[in-house]
Amino acid sequence: MAEHLNQLGQPIGFPLPHWTPRPRPPRYAMEGRFCVVEPVDPARHAADLHAAYRLDEEGRNWTYLPYGPFSRFDDFRDWLEKESVGDDPLRHVIIDRLSGRALGVASYMRIDPAAGVIEVGGINYAAPLQRTPAATEAMYLMMRRIFDELGYRRYEWKCDALNGPSRAAAQRLGFRYEGMFRQATVYKARNRDTCWFSILDSEWPGLKSKFERWLDPANFDATGRQRQSLSRLGSGLARLADQ
Repeated sequence: MAEHLNQLGQPIGFPLPHWTPRPRPPRYAMEGRFCVVEPVDPARHAADLHAAYRLDEEGRNWTYLPYGPFSRFDDFRDWLEKESVGDDPLRHVIIDRLSGRALGVASYMRIDPAAGVIEVGGINYAAPLQRTPAATEAMYLMMRRIFDELGYRRYEWKCDALNGPSRAAAQRLGFRYEGMFRQATVYKARNRDTCWFSILDSEWPGLKSKFERWLDPANFDATGRQRQSLSRLGSGLARLADQ
């Protein structure tokens, strides 16, 4: 990266003379071939989500989340209603086009329009959504909105340092590891060291091309199985949704 100096000869960051704060994420749906991603509506989505999450009888999906699991539907619905009214986090539901059911959630959060930074978090995919084309497409749609539609500069992913599947998913989706914040927070009466990952706007065009090649209908056979994995389309992407 070229060095930029101020009038005192000190190194400074590269200039952004035309930068303006970015819009906040809107509340309309993102349409894909395998899924629809839209803001959570508890009245429409709570029953499907709770039923899908209950398939995880051991509660493994909830280990690294600061809330849950919810055995009772009423408790889950009440939590979802309370957590879905604000704009940060802005919770989205992933609806599988084949079944028409809501099978997971993911949120835009820690939204900083002035700096052009936004985080994706609160990701909870029920078992029927995991390792499917819809699982990957949902993340692609959320990235595309942030970079192409809204013009953000940085997209973040953070997780418990001990959450191996989340760390692997971030890297398979093209996020770059930036380091670990030790003793960053406390949740469920235990310590959390937090790993940080990011994608920059300059990296997005290459990642977008690889996602779109993987999502192309020609990459799937008549049964819906992929012909070529994300990992074969280039470094930085791998088999989050390999079947």
